[in-house]
Amino acid sequence: MNFLVINGPNLNLLGLREPEIYGRQDFAALQSFIRRAAAEAGVEVELFQHNHEGAIVDKIQAAYGVFDGIVINPAAYTHTSVAILDALKAVALPAVEVHLSDVSKRESFRQISYAGMACVKTYMGLGFEGYREAIHYLRQYIEGERA
Repeated sequence: MNFLVINGPNLNLLGLREPEIYGRQDFAALQSFIRRAAAEAGVEVELFQHNHEGAIVDKIQAAYGVFDGIVINPAAYTHTSVAILDALKAVALPAVEVHLSDVSKRESFRQISYAGMACVKTYMGLGFEGYREAIHYLRQYIEGERA
């Protein structure tokens, strides 16, 4: 099984950006954590991070026929990007949304998730652990669909 893990804008600044919200570990630590979580789940992963909406849309479109599922943390694009929602819907790959912080307890503008509308599940407020949960859940979800 092969998953694409997408991280959106500013996640490359983990450890620097608002550490009281996002933690003190850096982006390299997150990438290592995701690779370990994928290995534990017995899945292959490709990691992708970009600060530009169009690049994320392009990557989602390119995932069709290549990956079995997507784990996505669209970051700020969660609350603004119909384009990412439409790309996820277009490729129709099972996707799980992840957020390091609990966005449901944050600013009012963060209460809508466009990307989440195309996802089978969302994990938020678990820090890095949310990615492990997402990978394991997505694997089980896909295996269930194939059974």
